[in-house]
Amino acid sequence: MTDRTAAVPDGAVQRTTGDLTRAAVSGWLGTAMEFMDFQLYSLAAAIVFNKIFFPDVSPAIGLIAAMATYGVGYVARLAGAVYFGRMGDRIGRKKVLFLTISLMGVSTTLIGVLPPYHLIGIAAPMLLVVLRLAQGFGAGAEIAGATVMLAEYAPVKRRGFIASLTSLGTNSGTLAASGLWAVLISVLSEQQLLSWGWRLPFLLSLVLLVLGLWMRSNLRESPVFEERPDVVNGVALSREEIDGSLEEGLKQRKGKAFLLALGLRFGQAGNSGLVQTFLVGYIATNLLVAKSVPTTAIVYGSVLGFATVPVVGHLGDRFGRRPLYLALTALTIVLAVPMMATIASGHTAALVVAMVVGLNISVLGLFSLESVTMAELFGARTRFTQLAVAKEIGGMLATAIGPVLAATLTAVTGHWWPIAAMLIAYSLITLVSAYFSPETRGRDLVRLEDAA
Repeated sequence: MTDRTAAVPDGAVQRTTGDLTRAAVSGWLGTAMEFMDFQLYSLAAAIVFNKIFFPDVSPAIGLIAAMATYGVGYVARLAGAVYFGRMGDRIGRKKVLFLTISLMGVSTTLIGVLPPYHLIGIAAPMLLVVLRLAQGFGAGAEIAGATVMLAEYAPVKRRGFIASLTSLGTNSGTLAASGLWAVLISVLSEQQLLSWGWRLPFLLSLVLLVLGLWMRSNLRESPVFEERPDVVNGVALSREEIDGSLEEGLKQRKGKAFLLALGLRFGQAGNSGLVQTFLVGYIATNLLVAKSVPTTAIVYGSVLGFATVPVVGHLGDRFGRRPLYLALTALTIVLAVPMMATIASGHTAALVVAMVVGLNISVLGLFSLESVTMAELFGARTRFTQLAVAKEIGGMLATAIGPVLAATLTAVTGHWWPIAAMLIAYSLITLVSAYFSPETRGRDLVRLEDAA
């Protein structure tokens, strides 16, 4: 990279270093907002929503119901991935990213003004679900779009490192949300938290929305999208408009790369739902440990993640994506049982260390790789759509269903072993997918065909 221009893959349109910086900050900010919004919601679902929106049931059933409202957002995310992903491949990344951050941010802010169950009855959880659906619909293509945009901007030899900045956005959002909740739990009484304190994080997200809209309005389109041979005047040609020379690049049968990407996504998504969402409620409700302990562990883990994410991204650039995937998933499998046994012991210091290690290896490390590998697996013509749909199907099957299933299994068995078994199962799926995946490091992202 020079002082004036950012090196890009051969054949791509040149962008200045300032353009790359704006793309990186925009991607980081939008992803931070998405994960802050979702972590705010997931922690609220684990800590207070069962009492605010589902007060007439037992604590265990209330936790299951609150986790279910957390899960419905992933159904909407899939619909958003299909809708906005196709739009992003057709008219460009920038326009779609502006729409997704708007819908996501407005929905999150409105959650903060919802009346509780005791004021409007069943309408309260119904409105919560509606806003959760709207939030999910916008978020369905946010991180996929940010990932695609940054990967298509990045210099080939540093693509993994630069694309990992979207993962730092997830880390920043998770840290901000967890930090806000940790402060609220520490300084507010139970009555204050349930009456008005829980609203503050949702209302404060409006600041990020305004900043994100300003950043996205000043962002230039992806150079790879503009260089695509099937894009004319900023819009992709239809099948009928493509000539014979381009048709050769589109004859590849779709499906293999998508299935591999789905498998790579499954481990990270499932582990995230268990470590960052379910364990917070489980530790407080089932182990009767102070609520501040797991939220503090997430904060510490997120802080460490600021080193983990770029280091993994750099190692992926140096040694390849596939070896890192194999190493991290194998390590997660080995550590799953001792990690859960340590957490179940209830000893505060050991519990915090176990959650920090689990978060960085099984969630953040994998997410750093996922940011670039899934983008490299797909061809330029359908990259946004396939990446977004693969992410959201994986999220819906693993992250959304996982906490509900874990809550049910631990309630039935009265033990922690189902959580360890789920961590192992999720990671095995990604391990097998990584084994059968091609190495994508250095791939030309302007190519129209998939890598597999």
